[in-house]
Amino acid sequence: MSLLLLDSASLWYRAFYGMPDSWVAEDGTPVNAVRGFIDMTSRLITQYQPDRLVACLEGDWRPSWRVNLFPAYKANRVDDTGEEDEPDLLEPQIPIILDFLELLNIPMLGVDDYEADDIIATFSKREKGPINIVTGDRDLFQLVDDARKVKVAYLAKGLSQHDLVDRKWIEKKYSIPGDRYALFAMIRGDASDGLPGIKGIGEKGAAALVQHFSTMEEIMDAASRGDERISTSHAKKLIADEAYAQIAPTLVHCALDVPIPTMSLELPKGSQGLDRLNEIYAFRDRYNLGANVDRLLSALQW
Repeated sequence: MSLLLLDSASLWYRAFYGMPDSWVAEDGTPVNAVRGFIDMTSRLITQYQPDRLVACLEGDWRPSWRVNLFPAYKANRVDDTGEEDEPDLLEPQIPIILDFLELLNIPMLGVDDYEADDIIATFSKREKGPINIVTGDRDLFQLVDDARKVKVAYLAKGLSQHDLVDRKWIEKKYSIPGDRYALFAMIRGDASDGLPGIKGIGEKGAAALVQHFSTMEEIMDAASRGDERISTSHAKKLIADEAYAQIAPTLVHCALDVPIPTMSLELPKGSQGLDRLNEIYAFRDRYNLGANVDRLLSALQW
């Protein structure tokens, strides 16, 4: 029973920036992200043929427990009102996407005080594989697990040329053991999330350290002991940034214990009844989503 986990915000941001903003509904509402999201979803279903699917949502894009630990977490994305800085033309499209997912009975979930990444991580550890995680976010490489058949469909190159990431892909890309991506990210940092990493140690230095150690605790212990596997320069930088090194695992690791409610993950395939189809067609016509919706219905075998 294969499972497809969508990092929904990653998809609609990619759709928004990849599709013409001239696409609007009859009332002028922008729908480029809606159309792109629907098309991406239909193509993913057609390609991966999942039995189960969850559109994972941000319950909170800056969970309090991460912000309390590190106030600068994603602070670079906060607007003047304290909310996430979203493009004006994207914001009104998100409720349309969510309404459409609900109309199709496609499972979706957001949980208060957790990011979509945390929900994806919890599902990926709780459910049996094969599992494909769809995202443009490298953070989720930490969930790749060949033994459990968990892979990441990584959209950095776009959907048509996306990479299906397994541990060998990670090893080749970053020259690190494939199961140590999270540790690598802790040291390297992530500017998009406002995470500095260990100051003065870049990607190459992080990769060199991760070759020899599997946890941040091991690295810090080795640095304090003058372990020859850590250069003097790197050891000094690690010790100087010990406070960040202590909190980095909690910041970078996805939560694996999100309280997920009992819910069906089954993808709604087959006939859903005439009334439901009429509602879907009315929605399609209202937002000028003709061929986009039809392609998704075809992918769902309706």
